[in-house]
Amino acid sequence: MRQNIGYRGWYYFRMGWSTYFAFIFAAINTLVVTYYLAIERVPALLTIFPNFLYYVLIISSIGVPLLIIVGYIHYKRTLAFKTEIDIVVESNPYQRRNIVNIHLILESIIQTNQLLLKLSKNEKLNNKLYLKLEIMARH
Repeated sequence: MRQNIGYRGWYYFRMGWSTYFAFIFAAINTLVVTYYLAIERVPALLTIFPNFLYYVLIISSIGVPLLIIVGYIHYKRTLAFKTEIDIVVESNPYQRRNIVNIHLILESIIQTNQLLLKLSKNEKLNNKLYLKLEIMARH
């Protein structure tokens, strides 16, 4: 497989940007904008959030657990994640091949276990089983 440093660098840059930098930047931006444009202009909210640090601590202590729950629901309780994975498998031939390989590996393990069970019971192996093993060995 030929490696292209330029495309690899571009891919790693995009992953670092979208996963880490953009996320952190957006969170900080949201906190700053909401505090200085909304909280400071409403005196009743200033009693709850007397300064920016308190605002960040309170919103983070509520927001982080809430977002963890939302993420859990997304992965475990909705069809959204299943649909995302279906799309990845449909669009990525490597993922599709992994499913086929896993199926073949599991089939091979089952056949091997059946063979070991027969051998452990001192049963004779018949020609049909030999043929099946030979076919499996070729693949």
